[in-house]
Amino acid sequence: MTALAAPALTIATVCARGGSKGLPGKNIRPFAGKPLIVHTIEQALAAPSIRGVYVSTDDDEIAAVARAAGAQVPFTRPAELASDTAGKLPVIEHLVRFLELQGNAIACIVDLQPTSPLRTPADIEAALRERPDAELVTSVAEAGDNPYFNMVERGADGLVRLCLGDGSLRRQDAPPVYALNGSIYVWQRAALARAAKQGLWSVRVAPFVMPRWKSADIDLLEDFEYAEWLHARHREELAHG
Repeated sequence: MTALAAPALTIATVCARGGSKGLPGKNIRPFAGKPLIVHTIEQALAAPSIRGVYVSTDDDEIAAVARAAGAQVPFTRPAELASDTAGKLPVIEHLVRFLELQGNAIACIVDLQPTSPLRTPADIEAALRERPDAELVTSVAEAGDNPYFNMVERGADGLVRLCLGDGSLRRQDAPPVYALNGSIYVWQRAALARAAKQGLWSVRVAPFVMPRWKSADIDLLEDFEYAEWLHARHREELAHG
């Protein structure tokens, strides 16, 4: 009798380098009572569709915090993938290939940025449902500035002009535009492999729109403090999300 193949899994990946020039130690800096990365790990563990949470890091302290929070850290990230110039997609692909070599069948990868602590498990599940036909679903928020209304670029003559359109649109009539917020990326397995070599925009991308307050992305101390304020202000929504 032929053994049945293991079902392909949906996993979550969290990529967290130890080095940070903007805010040293930010991934394990205490945020709302626990290390920053722990918020992301707990959100992934609470999402019913996720069948494993895996952290890629080059830092022993981050690895220890991640394991204590319930994530798996299968290796120490190689130095060539932990530099300031290393791209994120090869890091995710390296982690997924390692897991596949261990016998795991992986269909979908939900990459979660540890510096985006204001998403909820419900956001992760909603992103997974958003466009199953897309090769990548990425979270976005409506942008505060709009290239059809108030974003300008400098020309060869040194003068500025509107990026798009002829300037005749009122703000409320301008087409909505979105900014990638970095919080959630839902990858189909084959698309991730291709994008790791050819870039993110080599695949078909669908948006998952999140509120702007959930889209805080921590890079500097000011970002951290603002995200803490947002967390306190929306504590009830986050607790029930």
